[in-house]
Amino acid sequence: MKSGLEIAQNAELTPIAEIAAAAGIRPEELRPYGTYRAKVALSVLDRLRDGPDGKLVITTAITPTKAGEGKTTTSVSLTQGLGVLGKKVALALREPSMGPVFGIKGGGTGGGYAQVVPMEDINLHFNGDFHAVTAAHNLLAAAVDASIFHGNPLGIDPQTITWPRTMDVNDRELRRTVVGLGGKAHGIPRENEFVITAASEIMAILALAEDLPDLRARLGRVVVASTYDAEPVIADQLRVAGAMTVVMRDAIEPNLVQTLEHQPVFIHAGPFGNIAHANNSIIEDRIALKLADYVVTEAGFGSDLGFQKFCDIVCRLGGFAPSAGVLVTTVRATKSHGGMPFAELGSEDLDALRRGIDNLEAHIGIIRRYGLPCVVAINNFPTDTDAELELINELAIGAGAETVVVNRGFAEGGKGAVDLAEAVIAACERSSSFHQLTPDGTPLRDQIDAIATTLYGAVGIDFLPQAEADLARMDRLGFGTVPVCMAKTHLSLSHEPTWLNRPRGYRLPVRSVVPAAGAGFVVVLCGEMQRMPGLGRTPNFTGVDLGPDGRTIGLF
Repeated sequence: MKSGLEIAQNAELTPIAEIAAAAGIRPEELRPYGTYRAKVALSVLDRLRDGPDGKLVITTAITPTKAGEGKTTTSVSLTQGLGVLGKKVALALREPSMGPVFGIKGGGTGGGYAQVVPMEDINLHFNGDFHAVTAAHNLLAAAVDASIFHGNPLGIDPQTITWPRTMDVNDRELRRTVVGLGGKAHGIPRENEFVITAASEIMAILALAEDLPDLRARLGRVVVASTYDAEPVIADQLRVAGAMTVVMRDAIEPNLVQTLEHQPVFIHAGPFGNIAHANNSIIEDRIALKLADYVVTEAGFGSDLGFQKFCDIVCRLGGFAPSAGVLVTTVRATKSHGGMPFAELGSEDLDALRRGIDNLEAHIGIIRRYGLPCVVAINNFPTDTDAELELINELAIGAGAETVVVNRGFAEGGKGAVDLAEAVIAACERSSSFHQLTPDGTPLRDQIDAIATTLYGAVGIDFLPQAEADLARMDRLGFGTVPVCMAKTHLSLSHEPTWLNRPRGYRLPVRSVVPAAGAGFVVVLCGEMQRMPGLGRTPNFTGVDLGPDGRTIGLF
């Protein structure tokens, strides 16, 4: 089988104007970036505002392992499968970050014959949106330090500055920094930090804003520090929010591309699931829901992270509800949670599968906890045996899944995902009692406790001294009942990345709580979670280059 990059580079793409027209987007609502990608004007929402919404399907997964799960591949193949069945469908995804593209994870466009294209353009600074977020974020950081340097008219206490700097690269050396060195002319020395662009509050604001005026208002509310009198300092006081909005004026429009089988794909915003709110933009979802009968979207990492944040943050702020959840697993990943060594995952081991099913069962329970029907999609590998597939089916149904389907979309594209598409259609027709985990107005402590004990399986919370101080500050700032965005490892249901399967009997340590006033939530940092990833010993970028014909090689 060809590599994913070879399949993408050899694909015959349909001009984006034709993709848009087939989806119901008018020429005046399309802003082409070349022949095969474009932005979509927000005016399309004004035209379609009174039309009905389609069915929204959210794809999530079990706890990630080195064995891989294939959530994006499943989302793309499900979209293609619905297309094979003649359904009017659209896919809504986040934009890939170049940090993991060049780090360890790779790109975010699917794989095999279930991809969105043009793959290289999407994976590498797609239409400039990440650059706009980075520039707007760092403009605000510069404004904070400039105000202090020029007499500090706002009375900012430098020890209270919480606004970091950002860049779209994995770089652990920038987690803790000192700025302002070099003498008086070069600034005032202080400690600072960097977060990756996907973890920037500006990225969250882009994903949650309703329109350009709302974007401007949210940017103006960003809290960057406190005064010596303990009053919050916001971007509007620094008179920089207007310029930040101008920088992001084009970025607020969602991007349009296509699957390998020419279904429309909207791609917009790129927050991570472990350190941010993990989902594409509300604007993108709303446009897709007005244009299609079925909209497939994907939340970052497992259901304990992206799916939970989609339900409790995105749906709450966006005012919409999913009709069904698709939970992605693999035989290999389930055996990995059962303790089977990575090198042996290709061999049959039903006992390891039985042990690892606890993780799958936990994630089925999370989806059902939100009142949604759950379809389990087994992303097929050639080493899977009939006995293993039959056992997962039996155990998943016993754990509460509505349906269990083997998905062969990676190798076969849409025709390999028809069974999954049919199962999703059936699930969408069932009654749904979707609801948030906690009602509006729930205090932060109670929200954190509900997420930790009900979804993660912890027996309680340990708020460290800084977290206690932060919670008191959140109350003073008026943020005591806003939604919480948990920042924790994606490698475990717990806060400890080495605890696989379904950890029990532990207490969740909360290190600190950071306001994200513009986004409308607070970020809760658990354990040793960092918002700036580092590079491994052999990063993906070591294999990326230009071939003799000038085409990219090594990207996946």
